[in-house]
Amino acid sequence: MHKQYTSVSPIADVTVKTENKLQPKKYRYVRKEGSCNVVFRHVPEEWLLFVTDIFTTLVEIRWRVMFLIFALSYILSWLFFGILYWVIALANGDTRTNTSEPCMYGVRSFTAAFLFSLETQTTIGYGSRGMSEFCMIAIIIVTIQDVISCFIDTFVIGIVVAKMASARKRAQTVGFSNWAVINLRDGYLCLSWRVGDFRRHHLVEGTARAQIVRSTVHATGKMDVTYEDLVIQQREIILVTPTTVFHRIKPGSPLFNMSLIDLRKADFELVVSFTYTDDSSGMLHQTRTSYTPAEILWGQLFQEMIRVSRRNYRVDYTLFNHTAKVLVPEVSAEDYEHKKQMRPSPRHSPRPSPRPSPRLKQRNHQEKPLKPPTVTVELVNDIGPQPTVSTSQADNQHHDTLTLPNSLTNTEI
Repeated sequence: MHKQYTSVSPIADVTVKTENKLQPKKYRYVRKEGSCNVVFRHVPEEWLLFVTDIFTTLVEIRWRVMFLIFALSYILSWLFFGILYWVIALANGDTRTNTSEPCMYGVRSFTAAFLFSLETQTTIGYGSRGMSEFCMIAIIIVTIQDVISCFIDTFVIGIVVAKMASARKRAQTVGFSNWAVINLRDGYLCLSWRVGDFRRHHLVEGTARAQIVRSTVHATGKMDVTYEDLVIQQREIILVTPTTVFHRIKPGSPLFNMSLIDLRKADFELVVSFTYTDDSSGMLHQTRTSYTPAEILWGQLFQEMIRVSRRNYRVDYTLFNHTAKVLVPEVSAEDYEHKKQMRPSPRHSPRPSPRPSPRLKQRNHQEKPLKPPTVTVELVNDIGPQPTVSTSQADNQHHDTLTLPNSLTNTEI
């Protein structure tokens, strides 16, 4: 019993020596916060792709870059139309002091032209500068500037709203446990991890998924990345309270032939994800993370964090990542199942025949076998009864009488 089961520490109790003794540091495929550790190089027409999908590009960039782009869009538009107004004022002679029919009132320098452009686009209107009806080209330029100003305002507001309602921000409120654990569940070795929603607003529906990601580097320099799906018993989850998602290690599982020592030497990454719909916005979100073999604790169990009170259920999130040691076999799931089959089952063991009860023996002893009854045949006629013929006189306690009709005679009997 003690040789088969043990309480395993996450890192310290088990040491694995490899042939090379020094293993190169391997970076994650998916980081703990969910972002992919992938960098694209030499993408054909990369800038053209970003400009073509400019809305998505601005949503994905950082806030400071976005604010810089929006500020430059306003400033450059004011400057561009200010230059146009300054050229119109020079051509019409508005810079002179005495002008009978000016295109713009109060525009006698480039600074005044820039302020006139700013006031026109932001609809400030201080009253000192304005447009006259004698210059059609200036009226057309003002109209074009107003239309472009509406487009810029709409674009900026849409980008800010989309960025604030980004799925990445909502995904930060749905988290996974820092560790994955392997323990016994219903007599089977199971790999499990925890997922919880830190907001009070519940999710509409959610689907859990897990994959084993392996990267193999060949001698030629070629690298292959393979993905193996894990069968999850509870894929559809209503995430009202923190839930433990588990995968039963059975035949067909990538972990079926893996023992504790094999797990410490393994080179893979467990990528888990949770796709759900938010009830507030109705948007589809996804939260993901990854576990390396060092972050999969063998012989650990998540502590219970839900308590029932008189009025409600209380969830203590301080225990979200806490685990406790349990007794788990160090062998693989394949060897564990083989040992269970070799073990005699109590259901199929031969049972001894039931012994007779002493009361039943006493009752059978008191009962005596019945003796055969005495049968007496009696002939009855009109005159009177005939002498009876006794076939057995062994016992006078049992006496039966059979009455025959008058038509029968002694010879027929």
